[in-house]
Parts: sequence; structure tokens; C-alpha cells
Amino acid sequence: MARIALKVDVDTLRGTREGVPRLLRLLDKRGLQATCLFSLGPDHTGWALKRVFRPGFLGKVSRTSVRKHYGLRTLMYGVLLPAPDIGAKAAAEMRAARDAGHECGIHTWDHVVWQDQVRGRDAAWTRGQMGLAWNRYGEIFGAAPATHGAAGWQMNAVAFEQLDAWGLPYASDGRGSGPYRLQVGGRVLTHVQWPTTLPTLDELVGADGITEGNVAAHLLRQTASDRDQVYTLHAELEGGLLAPAFEALLDGWTAQGHELLTLGGLHAATDTATLPVHALRWGSLPGRSGELIVEANAA
Repeated sequence: MARIALKVDVDTLRGTREGVPRLLRLLDKRGLQATCLFSLGPDHTGWALKRVFRPGFLGKVSRTSVRKHYGLRTLMYGVLLPAPDIGAKAAAEMRAARDAGHECGIHTWDHVVWQDQVRGRDAAWTRGQMGLAWNRYGEIFGAAPATHGAAGWQMNAVAFEQLDAWGLPYASDGRGSGPYRLQVGGRVLTHVQWPTTLPTLDELVGADGITEGNVAAHLLRQTASDRDQVYTLHAELEGGLLAPAFEALLDGWTAQGHELLTLGGLHAATDTATLPVHALRWGSLPGRSGELIVEANAA
């Protein structure tokens, strides 16, 4: 039996208000808990249209029907409509996740800005963005976050160092095969990175004959072994039109005998004394446009 951590990335106002409550109902029905990572500032989803020239972006959009999953209104935020402040408008939905027993943490302040800019930004900008998210999280929850999971799996060296400065014991900011510690600037950081190990539904649907109806079966074939995994789901997808696929995954993982838990639960159940150390690295993955943080020995 393996353990599978359920990590929920919440990118938008719609995802927070509609997707999160639906996911909470699905998980509560099965007595499961997940790690919910919230975007806490403005929703500039419309600005993501600037990625049209990024290799692979148009293919991803056409495969996953972004308008269908995110809604036209969300895609206009920051373009034809003002960007709403997610933390100001949806604090109640965020606290409901905590009150239901789920682990909560920081995803980002401004999802699109972070994902598109952090790799090339300096220390002052990086700490400024992270500080905004940290302060807003404290205002909403009255406590420090349990963990952090980067928007779009995008970070820089200063951002990783900030996680240590915050005193977080673990985070999930990249992609890879298993837990490790990161070496930045010749120094090994203290927190443990738990990379997302499984492909996401939006990376799979529309590729190689995979549909919304068979994507769960495809993913379950990748979890037939007894290897611990981290699965990233999105409130806008699995908490929306892909909820049936997510339910099939939950039932399938239970049938396979896996334990489904939070990142914190997976971290607590793992001996992290002798983890490998990896350098900071970017790379590409099938179904994902652009480069993202990957484990040093990952694809």
C-alpha cells in the first residue's frame, strides 16, 4: 500500500468560491482530507492570454477547453473586467476548508504575475510578493500557513530561501519523483520539497486518446505500484466539470489500497533524515507549456 497526498491548487476567485466547496463535499463524503493552497490576492486570470506565444500553450488551451472550465468572466479578469481580490471576497470559503479539517497553505499572491515573472525577478520583488501572501494569509486564518506550493511550479532561489526563513518544514513547489532537499547558492536548505509526482488532468486530457471519461483509468495505471505519490488537483477542474473523473480516482485509489492524506500527513509518515539533495533546475514536461521547477534528475 502506498500513500498519495492530495494537493489542491486554488488559482481563481471562481475556484475558491465554487470549486473548493464542491471538493470539500466530495472529500467529506469519503472521510478524506487534502492540502488546500490558496491564491490570496488579485485574480488576473485574463492576463494569462499573453502566454499565447509560449511553446505548447495553444495546444494545451485547445485540448483542455480553458473557457469551459474557467468560465468567460474569469478569463476577462484584468482585461475587460477589474481583477477581483480573492482573499477579500472569498475568505469564508478558505476558512471553511480549515474548519473542515483540511491542511491549508499559500499558493501565491497573484497567480498569473507570479507564474509569468518570478523566474527572472530580483530578491526585493520576490520577497515583496511572498510577504503580501503571508500577511493576507495571517489576516484570513489568524495563524501561519502549514506549507507552500508555487503557482505554475515556478520559483527562484530567493523564493526557496524565503520558505526556510518562514520556518516551513516542507513545501511542494516543483515536479519530480520523490522528496528531497534543495541546494541553493552552495547551501542545503532545511525544508523538504515534496514535488508533484503524477501528471495533472489538464496535462492528460486530449492527448493520446485520453478523454474526460477515461483519464481516471489512465492515471490509475500509474499508481498500481506501492510508491508514495503527490497528486496536484485544481479547484477549477476537479472541483468543476472534472469532478466525476476525480471521484473515479478517489474510488480507484481506495480500491488499490492506497492511503489518501495531506502533504503534512505524508511528511510526518516519512523518514526524512537521509533524503537526497538536488540543485535548482528548470525543465519541461509533456502536456505543460514552458519550463517549470523539476527535480534535478527528473525529465
